[in-house]
Order: sequence, then structure tokens, then C-alpha cells
Amino acid sequence: MLRKYLLLTALIFCSTVAAFAQVAVGGDDDNLIDYANPKDYEIGGITVTGVKFLDENVLRTLSGLAVGDKVRVPGDKISKAIENLWKQGLLSDIKIVATKIQDKKIFLELRLQERPRLSKFSFTGVSKSDADKLREKIKLVTGKIITENLIQTTENEVTKHFVDKGFLNAKTKIDIIDEPKAPNNQMLVINVMKGPRVKINSLTFAGVTQFKESKLRRTMKDTKVKHWYRLFSTSKFIEDLYEEDQLKIIAKYQDKGYRDAKIVSDTVYTHNEKSVDIRITIDEGPRYYFRNINWIGNTKYAARDLDRVLNIKKGEVFNQAKLDEALFGSQSGRDVTSLYMDNGYLFFSVTPVEVQVVGDSIDYEMRIYEGKQAIVNKITIVGNTKTNDKVIMREIRTKPGQLFSRNDIIRTQRELAQLGYFDQEKLGVNPKPNPEEGTVDIEYVVEERPSDQVELSGGWGAGQIVGTLGVTFNNFSARNFFKGASWQPLPSGDGQRLSLRAQTNGKYYQSYSASFTEPWLGGKKPNALSVSVFRSVQTNGLKKSDDSRQAIAINGLSVGLGQRLTVPDDYFNIYHEASFQHYELDNYSSTFLFSDGYANNISFQETISRNSVDAPIYPRIGSQFSFTLQLTPPYSLFSNKDYSTATDQEKYKFIEYHKWKFGASWFTPLAWNKLVLNVKANFGFLGYYNKGIGQSPFERFYLGGDGLSGFSLDGREIIAQRGYPNNSLNPNGGGTIYDKYTIEVRYPLSLNPSATIYALGFLEAGNAFSRFREYSPFNVKRAAGGGVRIFLPMFGLLGLDWGYGFDNLPGTTGKNGGEFHFTIGQQF
Repeated sequence: MLRKYLLLTALIFCSTVAAFAQVAVGGDDDNLIDYANPKDYEIGGITVTGVKFLDENVLRTLSGLAVGDKVRVPGDKISKAIENLWKQGLLSDIKIVATKIQDKKIFLELRLQERPRLSKFSFTGVSKSDADKLREKIKLVTGKIITENLIQTTENEVTKHFVDKGFLNAKTKIDIIDEPKAPNNQMLVINVMKGPRVKINSLTFAGVTQFKESKLRRTMKDTKVKHWYRLFSTSKFIEDLYEEDQLKIIAKYQDKGYRDAKIVSDTVYTHNEKSVDIRITIDEGPRYYFRNINWIGNTKYAARDLDRVLNIKKGEVFNQAKLDEALFGSQSGRDVTSLYMDNGYLFFSVTPVEVQVVGDSIDYEMRIYEGKQAIVNKITIVGNTKTNDKVIMREIRTKPGQLFSRNDIIRTQRELAQLGYFDQEKLGVNPKPNPEEGTVDIEYVVEERPSDQVELSGGWGAGQIVGTLGVTFNNFSARNFFKGASWQPLPSGDGQRLSLRAQTNGKYYQSYSASFTEPWLGGKKPNALSVSVFRSVQTNGLKKSDDSRQAIAINGLSVGLGQRLTVPDDYFNIYHEASFQHYELDNYSSTFLFSDGYANNISFQETISRNSVDAPIYPRIGSQFSFTLQLTPPYSLFSNKDYSTATDQEKYKFIEYHKWKFGASWFTPLAWNKLVLNVKANFGFLGYYNKGIGQSPFERFYLGGDGLSGFSLDGREIIAQRGYPNNSLNPNGGGTIYDKYTIEVRYPLSLNPSATIYALGFLEAGNAFSRFREYSPFNVKRAAGGGVRIFLPMFGLLGLDWGYGFDNLPGTTGKNGGEFHFTIGQQF
């Protein structure tokens, strides 16, 4: 015991001496500090030496010492001053010396040495792209103080960057080099030894009896064994993703009733320097079943109603995912939480509690806290730098004074995404509840993205190159057109759409069109008014005075009104349109049935559509349906004229037809909410009123190719079908009936709003026929292939596809083979 006491006393004494030794007397002063007899002094002055870049006054303040302070020497205050300076991380050496002692005053000098600063840094052993990414991660800047912690943190961050990319053996070493031309400055050379990318050679399981090992491997989405056929999922080993995949295995077991399943051990061992082997041992445990489920605390809804929503039967295999989804959030909104929250119960919560496990059966109590119904108080919008508040507010389904509804919030986010003005991946909502008052403020967060588009292209039409220049302003403001301050660079923010387009190949062909859409006519209801005009002129290039001149001029005007419906639900729209085209021919013998004269196309169109997709650019869920009837008045039925003997000019003075079109498209998420299945079907039919006139040569269907055309003069409808040349799958003169079926699987490569990119694979089939009696829904031309889509805000959606046609073209034998297609725009 005595030895321990003496040792402790010795340690305390040594520590005290070390602290006292921080103060020394310099100069020629005869007064010496007696360390055995501490004395009290008044600080008479403090000088700072040894620093060049740091502020001396700041350093004095940081030390905690000041002129006039009382200080005991030796004493704790001096040690504390050194500690204060050291913890700033700015200095590599600190000494406090007494330069003079005069009576009861002591004059101190802070002798300091600054840490070196970073002048520049560079990388070795990495690519330029990796170096750029690392610069963003490590955040080194010129002038930063170099510390041991900075060096270690940087090495760790760089190494982690490559380990996360599958380079498990990556190492980083930083060389520190003095800057010869800048004292107290140093350069860092960050040397990276990546080594080979480590892949997974094998993945095996032990203890597995209820699943095939291959099924468990498929469950591990980011831990894949290397195979030559893996194009979109690499086999690199990443620790964090591997741990997440282990949780997915347990979730897989729990979904099948194995509630107690656990991973007993997992071993990752080296196969060679480029690969590892993984072995996972699982304890599956027994299979469980749901038994009794009781509801506690529910007053709004009866237990039988909640049982109906939960949809879990007694004796059903235990499924944790199904239970969570039925309680907290199903994709369809048919869950208990949505039931309450859609009726104002913002403060609602439900806690599933296992109250008893008997053998292989589990009893649950669903403990509910309903709370008060919340009333929406204030609605605010943040992030809209271009779009006016009123444009956003009119799409918001949550209104002040209404009961809170989660469904209304989800629907609002969908409507805001459909506008096309905002980044759909960054749409957010922040409810701010006030439980005491029973209210909630809702803040919607948006981030603007460019929505205007430019079309600049060249196409082939009538044996010549046709140039196109077009602009579309999707968020235009007509009311600010004459306000100079609003041109930044254009008046915008009111949600209107203005489109201008011109096509020409010089003196032979010119076409000009303009359209304008006001989506909320009058500002009160979502009634969309659309107006468009166009003029096209094609000649053989000769002057009007030349008798050999050939020309056709087409003028057109259309006016439409779209309305949102509330029945059967508010995803439905109806659109009414009246249009007029006037054709005037002068010695024009190409395409048309007569060379001199005119024709008029006055038609009325009714379209009923439903659109519930969640986003316009890359939809993941929802559907689109459209049914259109376009018809002209049946002029010939009001006349006693025998049209079987009439000239073509007489037959088509007023064009008559009825045109029926139907389209449907479904989007279904497949895996990880990334892969999306899109199934589409389209149908069109062109009919006539009078057998004497027969089928109209106008408004026919032309199937095949990319769906693009340089120009057309007969109102034809161009329909894309990949794997075959343009307009190749229809009879001469176009089809009067067609069908088309498509299955696509899409995978997003980038959802960045500045460049949304996704890859796709497709199966497609379709055909066009000249008469209804020839139509057969399964007599189709088949194709398969793949492609990519990229959405650029200034140019819209662009696509490149390769398709292989398995069938022959009309009039030929053998398979058509491969075709490349370039597409513009979203095709329904």
C-alpha cells in the first residue's frame, strides 16, 4: 500500500513539474522563477512571435491570457493557455516564456510555430474522372492547414471511394512535399494503388431447406456471382451493399412465414487476388401463421372494417411485408394508415404488438391512437423561381379549411409532376402539424427545370432534304408579352404553351405553323383552350407567271376545348375540336386524285381520355387510355347526286369520313421500383358514309419505321413500328384500318432532370389493311429489339432503337432483318 502511495505522489510531482516547465525566463533579467515557491504576478505585456499568417491579437485572445490578469507562476493558468492554443489545430509548437519580471509584473512571450498550409494537391494512379469525383469528396482547398488528422481522413476517404467501387485491396498513401517558393506551404501528392476490382467467384448457403439457393441469390440484388451474361448487374463485392442484401434474405424468409430466420454466420474469403468466395449460414427456424388479430383504441372504424382493409385471415402464413404494407402504406393506398389519414387523422398511429405465440401461431393486438382530425391551415410553396404561385396553387388538391388527406397530397405531387416544369425526383412536401390546435400547415417543395424546347432537324421528303426549325415555350405568359421587364429572356410563368414551327427545302416547299394553349381558360376551371393555324405550299419551283408551274397550297385552322371530368373519376378528360383545312391545287398532278381545283376538310373531333401515370418523362405506375372519334358532316347523304359517276373534284370538294382511334398503355413497376413494364395497344379505323364516294384518300394510316416524316400533304397519320422501314407496312395509298401491340421493359440509367436517360427492350407487332373485311387482329408483322431514350430539356425526348423484323414486307419474301430508328417525342 505504501509503495502505491509513493508512486502516485511521484506521478503528481512529475506532472506538476512538466506544467511549470512551460514557463521559462529569457534575457538578462536577474530575477529567476523559483519553481518550488510559486508567486503571483500581474501580466504586464504579451508578445507573439513566430507567426506569419495568423493574427496576433486573435492568438492572444485564444490563449485566455490578457494584460492586467493575475497569474500564478508556476500555475494552471499558463498550462490552460497552452491547451487553449493547441486545440485550435493551427500550431505545431507552442512555448510561453517570461521575457522580463519587473517588481510584481511579468512580461510573457508566446513563441509559436504555425502548421504548414496546403498550396496544391494532385493524384497518381487514378483516371481523370475519378480524380474529379475525389476532389468533390475530399474537399481540399488551397490554404487549408495540414494536420495529421487531415492526412488520415483524406487517405481513408480516397480508399473508401475505391473500396465502394469493388477495389477491396485499394490503398492510399499521401506524400507531403515542401513548397520551395512558398515557406510554410506544402504540396500533397495522393498516391492511389487501386489493385484489381474484386469480383464474386461463388456464393453458397448452408442450412437452407425451404428455398432453392438460386432463389436466394436472386434476392441479393447487389451481390452477384460473376457471369459473362451479366450486362446490367456487375459482380463487384461492396461491403455495404452486401450487408443490405443479407437483410433482404431475412425479409424473404419472413415473407414466407419464417419469422425467426437469421444469418448465423457469413464468411468472405479470398479466392484469388481478383475474386472472393462467400458462404452464408442460415438458421431458418419454424414457420409461423397468423391467428387472432384484435384492434384496440379504434372508435372511428369498427373492427370488421379494419379487418377488411387489413385482409389477413386466421391461419394465413405469417408475412411481415404484407402486414407492414396493410398497416402502413400500400402502393394502391388501401391500408389502415391511409384509411385514417385520408379522413383527416394526421396524428394517427398504429402499433402491431405480438401478445402471444402459441406453437406456430401468433396473436396480434393492433394498438391504435386516432387523435384529432387535422384541418389544413396554410399552404405554402418554395422553390418556384419561374412558375407563378397561381399556376401551382390551382393544381394543389389540399385546400385551407379542408380535412387533411394523404391521398390529396400524393395526388398533388402527381399533378405537379405532370406539369413538366419541375424535377419529378425532387418534389417534396413538408407537413407542419400543430396538435394543440388540430391544424396542419403544408409546404410543397419544387425545383424548376428547363421546360422550353427547340427543334432543329433535317428530314427527307419528296426526294429532297427538308429543314425544320421550331420552338416550344411550355410555360409561357401571354399577359406579360408587352411588359418589357418580363422578357428574361421571355415572358413566362403562367403555364401557357406557345409553339412556332417552320419547314422548308427552299423554293419548292414551305410550311409554317403556330399554336397556343391556355390550360385554365378564365382562370377558374381547368378548361384548356387550344388554337392552331398552319399554311403549307409546295411547287415545282417555277414562277406564278409560268404556265408550267405546279402548286398546292393548304391552309388550316383548328380550335379545341379540353375539360377535366369528375366522373367516373377525376383522371378523365374530354376534348372537343373543330378543324378546317382548305386544299387548293393548280396543275398539281402528284399524290392527289385531281390536279386542278380545291378540297375542304371540315371535321369535328371528340376525345375521351384517362391518364393516371405518375410522371410524364419516366412513368413507373399508372395507365393511359384514349378514345377518339373524328368525323365530317355526311354531305353526300343530303344530296340526290349519283357520286359513282362524279369526278374526283366533285367527290372531294367537301371531304367526308369518320375516323375511330383507340389507344391504351399500362405501366407496372417490376423490380426495386426501377425496372418498368409498359404494355401498349393501338387501333384505328377510317370509314365512309357513301359507297359511291368510297374511302377517303385523306386521313389514312401509314405504318412502319420511326414515325417521323419530312412532310405530308394529305393529312395522313404516321404510326411508328420498329424493325421495318418507314411507311412499309401498309397497302398502296395507305391503310384504312390498323392495329399495333407493344411490350417494353424500361430501365433508368439517369433520372437527372438535365438529362433523363433510360434503356429499353421491346416486342412489337402490327399491320395495316386497306379494307375492314381484310382485317385480322393476329395477322401482324412482328419485331423485337432494344434502344435508349434521352430527355434533354431543350430538345425533348430523343430516341435511338434497333429492331429486327421477323416477317416479310408486303410484296416481298423473307425476313426484313435489322433496322435502326431515330425517334423524337413520347409515343403513346
